[in-house]
Amino acid sequence: MIEIKQATTKKELEQFVKFPFSLYKNSKNWVPPIIKEELNNFDRKKNPAFKNADAWFFLAYKNGAVAGRVCAIINWNEVKELGNSKLRFGWFDAIEDENVAKALFEKVFAIGKEHKLEFVEGPAGFSNMDKAGMLIEGFDRIGSMPTNYNYAYYPTLMDAVGFQKEVDWKEFEILTPNKVPEKLAKFSDLLMKKYNLKLIHTPNTKTLLPYAEKIFDLMNRSHEHLESFTPIKPYQIEHYKNKYLKFLDPDFVNLIADENDELVAFSIIMPSFSKALQKANGKLFPFGFYHLLKAQKKNNKATMLLIGVAPEYMRKGLTAIIFHKTYEVFVRRGIEIVETNPELETNNQVQALWKDYNPQLIKKWRTYRKYL
Repeated sequence: MIEIKQATTKKELEQFVKFPFSLYKNSKNWVPPIIKEELNNFDRKKNPAFKNADAWFFLAYKNGAVAGRVCAIINWNEVKELGNSKLRFGWFDAIEDENVAKALFEKVFAIGKEHKLEFVEGPAGFSNMDKAGMLIEGFDRIGSMPTNYNYAYYPTLMDAVGFQKEVDWKEFEILTPNKVPEKLAKFSDLLMKKYNLKLIHTPNTKTLLPYAEKIFDLMNRSHEHLESFTPIKPYQIEHYKNKYLKFLDPDFVNLIADENDELVAFSIIMPSFSKALQKANGKLFPFGFYHLLKAQKKNNKATMLLIGVAPEYMRKGLTAIIFHKTYEVFVRRGIEIVETNPELETNNQVQALWKDYNPQLIKKWRTYRKYL
């Protein structure tokens, strides 16, 4: 027997957050989130996304035990400002049972119909800063902090519920050189002089903080042409600063400004925290912080988190400057492997950035759509 309940109490939301820990307890590749941060993300008082969003959390019980979960989200900025009559779904996990998936999504579809929305799309979060996409290739590789990991049977559940492909996302792996390519360094220096650009030095977190708003503003401008992108609102910036800042090493942040000190390009990379998060197993205390700090200081693998270039500087080669400065850090810090963040398969502009670095396609994600 399958029963669906809406999670509204603190205890039920804890069940919602902790269910994947039991589902993936035997998986070597699932990377757990920090439980407290997940709970804060779903707290209307702590996540400013709820200022313009509504969310419903559902748990599926089979024979009395939790067997699945899903979150339905209406991003009202997206619906009203961008004209996308869309209901998002995210945080979907379930045992290998089509009936469980169907029962969960019946609740999701009912919300979409109740609010007269045209279609359901996901997996996605409240905004583009949350994890998105369902893994469809690369199940044999360890997950990462910014991405979802799921079992290979998940796409079959999507088919059973009636979802169809919306778009795929790709992730590449690049082996970094043990020294900065001379040609890249010369080209980078040439561009710096040609456009009268300069690097913004942020030796520590305190000096990086004041640039957070400019980074998000530039990200909004550089990504606004992409499908499914919803701009980050000013009131959300503080939330994401608190959520991600503890993981950022200023050494891995590149900021490029023009002659007027306006930010024109940036990149944010982080050492891989996958194994550290597995050791932390959802908790920062007593030893989680230690594992994360150790991974930040000593690591041979990094993850490309965000990259942005001002529209007026697109196709002018500024990514060469970013790669030049990034490789300098990689060589100094012993980074041998870098994984790109998932990129839309239609985003040829970004994928073209890696073509000179022998990229290997290692994972693919898919977002799904179903019309109501």
